[in-house]
Amino acid sequence: MRRSDREVKDPERIAEILEAADVLRIGYYDTKKKEVYIVPVNYGYEYENGNLTFYFHGAKAGRKAELSAKEPSVGFEIDREISFVEDTIACKNSVRYQSIIGNGTVSVIEEEEEKIRALRVLMKHITGKEMWDFDERRVQAVAVYRLSATRYSCKEKEYNLPK
Repeated sequence: MRRSDREVKDPERIAEILEAADVLRIGYYDTKKKEVYIVPVNYGYEYENGNLTFYFHGAKAGRKAELSAKEPSVGFEIDREISFVEDTIACKNSVRYQSIIGNGTVSVIEEEEEKIRALRVLMKHITGKEMWDFDERRVQAVAVYRLSATRYSCKEKEYNLPK
């Protein structure tokens, strides 16, 4: 990381950023089309002892499903813009933000109990509510994915606003 002064290493602060953000962007490299495919998803996460795992869901067919099976090594990013910081000089405008960027491996969760557990983690992050009932047919119809982070870094840019 070039700006190590902005790096966040405190696990509690990283957990706060994970909790405050809403969208996980996943970058797949599509070797067939020779291009990067970025897909935004809502997510749930588990963060313990520095290990970071995301859960998301989607259709069982389509580009995300195909790339998850064929190209499971991905990049990911979440961010949270806190506020725009305006200056009288255009090039001095900036943004206060928080972000987590990394790499990982995507896999499809096949076992029904594990799918339901992952969906509960996802729903808790999205709604704040922990207990959900799931219709068995819908659970079977949806693909639930696990993104296990292999490397990540967290960054934050704060400002002392002018008085």
